[in-house]
Amino acid sequence: MDRSLFIAATGMEAQRLNIDVISNNLANVNTTGYKKSRADFQELLYQGLKTAGAESADGIEIPTGIQVGLGVKPAAVQKIFKQGDFVSTGNELDMVIEGKGFFQVSLPDGEIAYTRSGSFKINSEGTIVTSDGYPMEPAISIPGDALETTITSDGAVSVLQAGSSTPSGAGQIELAQFVNPAGLKAIGKNLFLATGSSGDASAGSPSSDGLGGINQGFVELSNVNIVEEMVNMIVSQRAYELNSKVIQSTDEMLAMVNNLKR
Repeated sequence: MDRSLFIAATGMEAQRLNIDVISNNLANVNTTGYKKSRADFQELLYQGLKTAGAESADGIEIPTGIQVGLGVKPAAVQKIFKQGDFVSTGNELDMVIEGKGFFQVSLPDGEIAYTRSGSFKINSEGTIVTSDGYPMEPAISIPGDALETTITSDGAVSVLQAGSSTPSGAGQIELAQFVNPAGLKAIGKNLFLATGSSGDASAGSPSSDGLGGINQGFVELSNVNIVEEMVNMIVSQRAYELNSKVIQSTDEMLAMVNNLKR
């Protein structure tokens, strides 16, 4: 009977993790480029009490055995890279990727990070950077006398400078894609790092080699569905309550057994 206590405890712990994942999704519902997470679970080992196919004392084959599951455990917390909705901002340095791919940014240690958030700015040197000051890779600089910046769907950046009637090229944006984007390591600040599971980054120009195109003046919203997350939260809460009820019921049954002598 005490086995049910440990089984229910694994269920409560699993639902606690599930609530953690859901709460993080809801907390980032307005985070630009955020990709929601989903907790996956798997059953634990089974304890075999009777083996299927075994023969009884009189030679009759047992058609089904007895296996008792020992609970549940978290298997993975997976990022879902579904496209989020677009919203127009009118900011010429805001960009969205319509399709697959990640913007590349250079971290202070020289490592390349990847992001779906296209809310870029210009620093004091004219370099296009993220909100944390990390420059785009390859680096692109906008002249200080630029009147207008244009970014085409294939990533070509051109500027119209004061005193000139024709735009001039300022750089080329490159995107990266992965065989298994769910294997990327999230490090916060809307950034991901490549891992052995994600595979190496394959960089190229937007709108080519399976990469999405760039739309200027838009940002990609979080792909979190509030209604879906609220439903998942209710289901997880009820599952947590049911497992706690199992512990309570088992405790009451043990109390009854202890009182049989009285």
